[in-house]
Amino acid sequence: MGKRTARSPTVADGVVYVGSRDYNVYALNAATGAKLWSYTAGDTVETAPAVANGIVYVGSTDRNVYALNAATGDKLWSYTTHGGLLSSPAVANGVVYIGSWDYSVYALNAATGSLLWSYATGYFVRSSPAVANGVVYVGSEDDNVYALNATTGALLWSYATDGQVESSPAVANGVVYVGSDGGNVYALDAATGTKLWSYTIGLDVYVQSSPAVANGVVYIGSFQNHTLYAFHLPGD
Repeated sequence: MGKRTARSPTVADGVVYVGSRDYNVYALNAATGAKLWSYTAGDTVETAPAVANGIVYVGSTDRNVYALNAATGDKLWSYTTHGGLLSSPAVANGVVYIGSWDYSVYALNAATGSLLWSYATGYFVRSSPAVANGVVYVGSEDDNVYALNATTGALLWSYATDGQVESSPAVANGVVYVGSDGGNVYALDAATGTKLWSYTIGLDVYVQSSPAVANGVVYIGSFQNHTLYAFHLPGD
């Protein structure tokens, strides 16, 4: 791999899948690191792959979403958006969800790549979608967090934060957790978008990390102050 990888690798069935800024997607033996295959896109591959049902889904800054055979790397289909892709795809119930720099969120048929719906936000969508209970949660650099019907793309609610939302939401126990470039971490009611609480890390701190939730604790980091934060949830 001539250039460094851009996002987190994905591991499935003993294989590591990772994108690179040398325009390639790589499949590596997880035990030995031996290259199994590579696929060359038209530009850098900045997104973390998603793997489901023997297919690798990944986006590229060449504006395409790719579906690759997980065993061979052969391209099954590609779908061209109108902007580069820095959002990592999410796959749920036979649908691929991904955000684009053309300000939109896309839902594609996972088997064929056909467009099911798209939803236009007010600015770039770098945030990676989270799907839970038939709802797609995603942030936009228009400062909002959106909840969309996973089947139709209809807007269920939006919440205006104090800064661009590049963080990818995490959903747990009916709550959406997300960071903003305004220096805050938010907990939002997943059904209504109502703010349950927020915590200010710092006004000059971009919270672009994706939160993780485990055992009643929310973990989120900030690259600017090199700090990991942990928040105990109410009742835990």
